[in-house]
Amino acid sequence: MDMNIIEGGVTAAKGFQAAAAAAQIKYEGRTDMALIYSEKPCKAAGTFTTNVVKAAPVKWDRAIVEGKKRPQAVIVNSGIANACTGKEGMRYCKETAKEAAKVLGVEADSVLVGSTGVIGMQLPMDRIKAGIGMLAESKSADTQSGTEAAKAIMTTDTEKKEAAATFEIGGVTVTIGGMAKGSGMIHPNMCTMLSFITTDAAISQKALRKALKEDVQDTYNMISVDGDTSTNDTVLLLANGRAENPKIRYGTPEYEAFKKALHYVNETLAKKMAGDGEGATALLEAKIVGAKTKEQAKVLAKSIVCSNLVKTAIAGHDANWGRILCAMGYSGAQFDPEKVDLAFESESGKLTIIKNGTAADYSEEKATEILSKPEVTVIADIKEGDEEATAWGCDLTHEYISINADYRS
Repeated sequence: MDMNIIEGGVTAAKGFQAAAAAAQIKYEGRTDMALIYSEKPCKAAGTFTTNVVKAAPVKWDRAIVEGKKRPQAVIVNSGIANACTGKEGMRYCKETAKEAAKVLGVEADSVLVGSTGVIGMQLPMDRIKAGIGMLAESKSADTQSGTEAAKAIMTTDTEKKEAAATFEIGGVTVTIGGMAKGSGMIHPNMCTMLSFITTDAAISQKALRKALKEDVQDTYNMISVDGDTSTNDTVLLLANGRAENPKIRYGTPEYEAFKKALHYVNETLAKKMAGDGEGATALLEAKIVGAKTKEQAKVLAKSIVCSNLVKTAIAGHDANWGRILCAMGYSGAQFDPEKVDLAFESESGKLTIIKNGTAADYSEEKATEILSKPEVTVIADIKEGDEEATAWGCDLTHEYISINADYRS
């Protein structure tokens, strides 16, 4: 049951179509609406924001997913988040679903919705409805349609985010693909991010939900751009069974194979979001090894990627290791600082910076060279056990302030 990485995103799996449309909701000269459509109703799993302030689409989707409905379509818009929009915002979700149901020939309670963009503005429903018509007309199962959908949901993202993988069960190929958006207002605990995963796997409802719930903890919940947990975070996983494989059940070897492919897609999308943080020039990966418990390793790794002082040091390609040790120290996790080994690693090589809590003899020039690359890893060995965890973030530049100081205007 080996996994293969393939090209594509939400249309990679059998029976899924996608489309993009320019509805001029907030942006001009670009697409701003996307459709994911399944030829048959799907089993669904979802994970949503932990923010007390939840956008209308989050409430709408939760009701469908938790109500064991069978979704068949997802309508997403960018530009306006439909958050803090009251009863009107909820009514617009319903209107969106009804319009999509009408033009796609599906049930209204099988339509999921997603929104991303400015908080507090109401959706222009005339444009949304016109956009839904355009999406329905242009939907297609080809790879390019999936890519266009991934581009349409971008806000301050600088690149589209897609991933797909296959594996075999009983001689049958099963595919998982996905697309995501996220660049700012991103922090562990489900971030300002939308992620849509599709699979043609025949899988039990329990296995589908368990797989997503377990994997979110090690992927989307381990990224941070700016410490802000969004109002709109949503991950949706849809399975239409079109692969016609022997049904995957929880706790079996087939379930583990499914989880491995799902993990690849989720981790790839999560890292793409962290690396595309607003104004970022580098993906920052923090890996804690030698931990006593998984939770201890997670807390320490997250603390490193969330530190503004670590992030600015990475932006300046400065091996300011004291900031990393400091971030670990206030994380809330206990460890012995006098045992810590710390190294920096990138495509330029690996360099030990701290040995047993004090500075090693290293070249500042080599450290700067390593930290100048687009992907930089900090590895901290705390020498207490065999557990490890990885978190992802990005550097913090002047550009982050420029983007967010005038985001609404």
